[in-house]
Amino acid sequence: MGMFDAFDISASGMTAQRYRMDIIAENVANANTTRTENGGPYRRKVVTFQAKGSGVEPFANVLSASTNNLSQAVGKGVRITSIQEDFKTDMNKVYDPSHPDADEAGYVTYPNVNTITEMTNLIDASRGYEANATAFDASKSMALKGLQIGK
Repeated sequence: MGMFDAFDISASGMTAQRYRMDIIAENVANANTTRTENGGPYRRKVVTFQAKGSGVEPFANVLSASTNNLSQAVGKGVRITSIQEDFKTDMNKVYDPSHPDADEAGYVTYPNVNTITEMTNLIDASRGYEANATAFDASKSMALKGLQIGK
């Protein structure tokens, strides 16, 4: 692994977690949006990550490669593969016949955004960002120590 590979790995993790936090903020901001440009209520979005590289290696292959040669087992970071709308979680129906978006029965369909779930995901993303920032700082400190030794 090269000296700057650690920086690239940590930076890709920070970028991915920052983008995840942006999507979570969008979900929270639209928690009460009953009508979008498409006409229906806002639908919660979910970010999916994947390891960078040619493909996903089974764990057994990575483990055997790491015991033979450490440089083959080093990852290349993370990337965002998709931002998908959540169709698994049900939309919230609330009885409010005076609402302009109420159906014939008087029910309004609200987004499938649960603020508690979103805040939990936000804490998770924030901690992931902090972990990557700590790893970046540790890599930077090791690189500086190496330069000082070489004086």
